[in-house]
Amino acid sequence: MCVLTGAGISAESNVPTFRDAQQGLWAKYDPHELATPEAFERDPELLWRWYRWRREIVAAAEPNAGHFALAELAGLVPRLTLVTQNVDGLHQRAGSASVIEFHGNLFADQCSVEGRVVEHDQHVDVPLCPHCGANLRPGVVWFGEAIPEDALNVSFAAAADCDVFLSIGTSSLVFPAAGLADIAREHCATVAEINPNTTSRAANYDYVFAGNAGDVLPEMVESLTV
Repeated sequence: MCVLTGAGISAESNVPTFRDAQQGLWAKYDPHELATPEAFERDPELLWRWYRWRREIVAAAEPNAGHFALAELAGLVPRLTLVTQNVDGLHQRAGSASVIEFHGNLFADQCSVEGRVVEHDQHVDVPLCPHCGANLRPGVVWFGEAIPEDALNVSFAAAADCDVFLSIGTSSLVFPAAGLADIAREHCATVAEINPNTTSRAANYDYVFAGNAGDVLPEMVESLTV
């Protein structure tokens, strides 16, 4: 199996979607203008304040039944490749291993020059890389940046080699993630969508489940265990 998850599955854990995340002091900011390398270069302290605020929101969230069902599903099939567009780490907290994160992880810090993910214990406005002294940045993929090549290659290969592909909680509009279902279909996999709101690409899929992942996925897993 190959599974792609988007913001919808995390929204069930009360994690605001990226476009809905601006609240309070941050309501005046356009997230598309904050989440760029250029914005970080202009004002790294501002971006760090924003990302620390986002980390607080996500840290307070808990994995939901959909996250746990996917972790359980991985133990019921010969191979499951989980690809997510989310940066919240909820899949890992629910027990999923080897999650492919297209857009990085909100809780990782990486060097803005060398790109390496680093551990540190600095409590400053803008932490510095302990290896080269450059500013550290949140370990997420910003607008204008490419998805890591390794993540793409593994995901494309898994989509081409799976028997079943699940698209969960994603609009299926943003490429290259949206193209994974097409790759699976081209290689004769069964493709299903799980989403409260049917997407514009649903007509191309074999099955469409109109509902929340937290409702649909546990039933799907239960059907495999009886």
